[in-house]
Amino acid sequence: MNRFGGYSLGKLWKNIVRKKHLEITLSKLKISPKLKCELEQYPISPDAAAEVLFIASQIYNDIRNRKIIDLGCGSGFLAIGAAILGAKEVVGVDLDLNAIKTARINAEAINVKDKIQWVIGDVSSIIGKFDVVLQNPPFGVKKRGADILFLKKALEIGKVIYTLHKSSEKNRKFIKDKIINEGGEVSAIFQINLTIPRLFNFHYKKRHIIKVDLYRVVKNDG
Repeated sequence: MNRFGGYSLGKLWKNIVRKKHLEITLSKLKISPKLKCELEQYPISPDAAAEVLFIASQIYNDIRNRKIIDLGCGSGFLAIGAAILGAKEVVGVDLDLNAIKTARINAEAINVKDKIQWVIGDVSSIIGKFDVVLQNPPFGVKKRGADILFLKKALEIGKVIYTLHKSSEKNRKFIKDKIINEGGEVSAIFQINLTIPRLFNFHYKKRHIIKVDLYRVVKNDG
């Protein structure tokens, strides 16, 4: 039997088709119409969201029947994708009311509104324990350290974390050190493309593709 990366070619092709279907579904979702540059509200693109979710679900089995929280959920792409892929419970958190309103509309359009709880609030106020944290945090360009606040909270409440950060050797070392200091361990890093559409007046290109690092982090026991 022909095999590729531990998968039969038939199963590999089936997963590629399912991933593309998820990407198409997510591409139909709305983006919040009142994004705030100062909050670095750059929504995750449908292709990147599908990539994150399929790494989590197909490689690590971290989605189905899991209790999941999406920190800084924005318009809800990751939370909704997790619900589609069979998460047991999903919570989406964002401090922006407009983002949460859009996320609710999106969840209803995809028929997963009863599977997701939307919370308006700062991530620092979130308590509880979750199997998996998904997050596309601010990169800390406008507000230095904003990404680290998300990372600390994720490691406080989650067993496994999927978190996106700027891709560079310098930043990779910085993020790894922060994760270790907060009691986490990096199990894998995947470099993926994030497509940013023209969102603000200072954007001159119709779209811009940047490389970001997706970290899979496991919280150490004890």
